Amino acid sequence: MTGRTHKPSFASRPGNPDSWIKAADTPSASKAAGEAFTARLTIDITPELRGRIKVAAFRRGITVTDMLRDLLAREFPASEGDPI
Repeated sequence: MTGRTHKPSFASRPGNPDSWIKAADTPSASKAAGEAFTARLTIDITPELRGRIKVAAFRRGITVTDMLRDLLAREFPASEGDPI
């Protein structure tokens, strides 16, 4: 009978918990500094408005998320005294 090699499973715990807890502190190199960590924002809109937003994003070739992030960033630019 051959010995079974130890292969970590999908839900296995890491050997050093500090290493994976601290890993969240370093943003991914693929994301810009402002996009590293995000917060969810929920708004109530009519189904008709939702449809118009989705169509506009599709026609522009971008996601609704990216389009709305750009819109909000333009409407509410950061000021010099604002905390980051």
